[in-house]
Amino acid sequence: MFYVFSHGSEPIEEKSSGFEVEEVKAGEYFCPMVQSREQKVPAVLILADGTRFEGKSAGAIGTTTGEIAFNTGIYGYQEIFTDPSYLRQILVMATAHVGNYGVHDAEVESDRVQIAGLVTKNFSSIASRVGGSGTLQDYMDRDGVVGICDVDTRALVRHIRQKGAMNAIICSDGTDEAELKRQLDQVPSMEGLELSSEVTCSEPYVAAPAAGTEKGLKVALLDLGVKKNIVRCLTERGCEVHVFPMHASVEEMLAIEPDGIMLSNGPGDPGAMPETVEKVKALVEADRSVFGICLGHQVLALSQGLKTVKMFNGHRGVNHPIKNLITGKAEITSQNHGFVVDRDSLDAHPEVELTHIHLNDNTVAGIALKGRPVFSVQYHPEASAGPHDSRYLFDQFVTNMEQAAVPA
Repeated sequence: MFYVFSHGSEPIEEKSSGFEVEEVKAGEYFCPMVQSREQKVPAVLILADGTRFEGKSAGAIGTTTGEIAFNTGIYGYQEIFTDPSYLRQILVMATAHVGNYGVHDAEVESDRVQIAGLVTKNFSSIASRVGGSGTLQDYMDRDGVVGICDVDTRALVRHIRQKGAMNAIICSDGTDEAELKRQLDQVPSMEGLELSSEVTCSEPYVAAPAAGTEKGLKVALLDLGVKKNIVRCLTERGCEVHVFPMHASVEEMLAIEPDGIMLSNGPGDPGAMPETVEKVKALVEADRSVFGICLGHQVLALSQGLKTVKMFNGHRGVNHPIKNLITGKAEITSQNHGFVVDRDSLDAHPEVELTHIHLNDNTVAGIALKGRPVFSVQYHPEASAGPHDSRYLFDQFVTNMEQAAVPA
């Protein structure tokens, strides 16, 4: 069902037509209204330290486990939920309302919902969205993602901030709590988990440059759990992007004679990826322009001898301030990570330059190899729906490739 509104607040016409959009007259707009089936039953959230929250079900009915984390963004939940970097994480949304604008086919970062579970204050089973494709309830139900709503998320976020990240379990199927605690005790720590192999592509594929933008540049992208918008940001800048699974060999990647190497984002502990770290070290030594994002930034750092550490509760949101130490400018960024490059380890590697810092806690947000076209950042310049302050990094990568392609 959808309604046609004039400039006033009352609907002047009511229609039933799914999401088919008809011609809109001047001064009117369509507001599609979709309601999913009501499926809220009692649910419980239990943290590893015994803290317990009661609420109602959201999404699929069942039980799920993972490391609990919170995101401070107030928009873009579909992009967040489909980001492969969130694999095995139960996500708490700090914003009070989730699901009100439903889902849209164009706003996904992978082919499914990646979060292990969802915790919200208010979860809407009604969606209002021009061009939308359904409700968040049905979207989560489709992918079997269990959630809980009607939770005091302010109290929960405060608890995580004070106690740190920990494992948790959500249940809405009536399983006995003694059994839930037994299952929770069996959940491994995120520290030491290699997860990229669960979200990397199975076969190589190629994304062509956007029409009219062709630059003749080839990028070999190592898929550690890549977001679709990273590929899009490169093709929009005229690059032909060859996406390789994480198990692809250095020889396979270099066989296409790439102008640059892209190291993608992804989930898990970078310290549990020694083979990938060695691969990245070899790719850097192949004398190509290199750009790493998030997990790609971390494995690049490890390949140069730096260290990574697990954070107390991580950085997740679309409002994190970063300072570019090269230009002196600040930028507001999107972030999603529970591990970070150890700043103290930079002291032993003068060939690695600190280029960006997080202004809230002075953690490492970007590095570069001195005198070489190799750099990386901890945050997400491809962020969609935003912020877009850091998109210049893709331009910098393209410029590095173009300059390297000019004969000496």
